Amino acid sequence: MNKILLSSLISSTLFALTATSFVATVHAADLSFAHIETIGTSTIEANADMAIISVAVSIEAANAKSAKDEADEAVSQFMQRLIKAGIDKKHIQTANLQINPQYRYVQNEPRILTGYSANRQITVTVMKLNMLNELLDSALVDGINQVNNIELKSSKEAEMINQARQAAIKDAKQKANSLAKGFDEEVAGVWEVRYFPTQSNQPEMYRASMKMNADVAQTYQQGQVTVSDRVEVIFRLK
Repeated sequence: MNKILLSSLISSTLFALTATSFVATVHAADLSFAHIETIGTSTIEANADMAIISVAVSIEAANAKSAKDEADEAVSQFMQRLIKAGIDKKHIQTANLQINPQYRYVQNEPRILTGYSANRQITVTVMKLNMLNELLDSALVDGINQVNNIELKSSKEAEMINQARQAAIKDAKQKANSLAKGFDEEVAGVWEVRYFPTQSNQPEMYRASMKMNADVAQTYQQGQVTVSDRVEVIFRLK
């Protein structure tokens, strides 16, 4: 590296460090007044009234075409049943077909092709939770043989997010006023707000690669959806 380039890099680094120190100094000077910093948190719960289910069909056959045809037929029949049940097409998503050769391995011998597996996944948004059991049962009839995931959700999630945000703000205010009162002070106003995005938690009923059977459909239980929010606030004191 030549001296000119090295000198330029050193100068740039020193400038960056100086600028950072200046910002930190200015910020520290801004907070030289009396203040209280609080963290407001909240959690809103609601009964789940909808679900997103992810199911799949996995077929093994002697040749790739047979495996593909059986998988496609199972998906087609299930989609027709979903539409007849009133599920909007926009709430049905199908994944591309995956075909993989299947081999048998014997030590010290060449691998032997035994057939092919075909896999397709379907994701369905069920807007009416009371339809879930029926749809799972129909999936069994149509040849769908795997449940990858069932996620419970609430149709009121947007409203829950707003409620959680306002509750977190209220919590931060109450804490600040309580602390100020304890020290015989009064809150003058907000100086700085640091907001953290809302986090929603939808319980998952079943996890990946569970084989579906009639008992699985019957074990459905309604769950709750929770939304949490958080805000950090610096309040000036009078």
